[in-house]
Amino acid sequence: QVQLVESGGDLVQPVGSLRLSCAASGNFFSTYTMGWYRQALGLGKQRELVARITNDGVTNYAYSVKGRFTISRDNAKNTVYLQMNSLKPEDAAVYFCNAKRGIIDVSWGQGTQVTVSS
Repeated sequence: QVQLVESGGDLVQPVGSLRLSCAASGNFFSTYTMGWYRQALGLGKQRELVARITNDGVTNYAYSVKGRFTISRDNAKNTVYLQMNSLKPEDAAVYFCNAKRGIIDVSWGQGTQVTVSS
């Protein structure tokens, strides 16, 4: 069982920055595609993909964050990061870390709250 633990969520002002981290247990981290998803508070809000990075470093971003967010991974530390710059109020959400093997979910983290407000 792979465990994912997110950290780094906080209250930040608009145009500020945050870096989220997700630490994974186990020995197969380097083989997973790692992703960050988010779910805004409110009725009907669905979890959406923010960014993902494959085991060989290929990245994809949601259009809404492209150019502002950067996903990276450190396989030696079993950790994936999400650097978030120029934050907007609409970026406020609970951010979840996800590990996939192919298209199969291996694990989800418990989430970390990001609040963007002045």
